[in-house]
Amino acid sequence: MSQPVDVVERQLAAYNAHDLEGFAATYAEDVRIERRDGAVIEGRAGLREAYEDQFAEGRCRAEIVGRLTEGDWVIDHEVAHDVAEEPVRVLVAYRVRGGLIDLVRFMS
Repeated sequence: MSQPVDVVERQLAAYNAHDLEGFAATYAEDVRIERRDGAVIEGRAGLREAYEDQFAEGRCRAEIVGRLTEGDWVIDHEVAHDVAEEPVRVLVAYRVRGGLIDLVRFMS
């Protein structure tokens, strides 16, 4: 079974490559994503819908400037590019269970 950090690294690579199916494949069917604005994305289908336009337009890239890991959790300090006029700095906590990301919390 993959280590949590390996799963998160695969989803980051797919994100930066604008590979929606590769990105979605790193998430559990019932994933819950809690966004910075308070919105919640439920399920892999919801994730595809939320990211589909952004990936199709090739307007997303994230760089990791720091990372912590503990057990099932990987917490990245990310700088997201091309999602707003200026780069967005954010902390993102990923919980990985059974080799898939099942919970994501964006914090700013």
